[in-house]
Amino acid sequence: MDQPVRWTVRVSRDTDVAVRMFLAQRGTKKGDLAKFVEEAVRWRVLDQTVVQTKARNAKAPVAEIEAAIDEALHTVRAERFATQRR
Repeated sequence: MDQPVRWTVRVSRDTDVAVRMFLAQRGTKKGDLAKFVEEAVRWRVLDQTVVQTKARNAKAPVAEIEAAIDEALHTVRAERFATQRR
């Protein structure tokens, strides 16, 4: 993890109890709550990004999207293989 940043968040008592019970059932250690929250936030951000991207591209032609994906893959692969050869 990069430099940790301290958050102060408030959640309902029910949420607190549910999360702590969930983690306790898995034999948690100190810091597991923070890891759980960070992972949950990352998944939520990814989920919202996917939803927004799908909405933005809903009317785009499939061929156009596939061409953009193919172009991006080609570029990334070319960069990766060039880096590996060095």
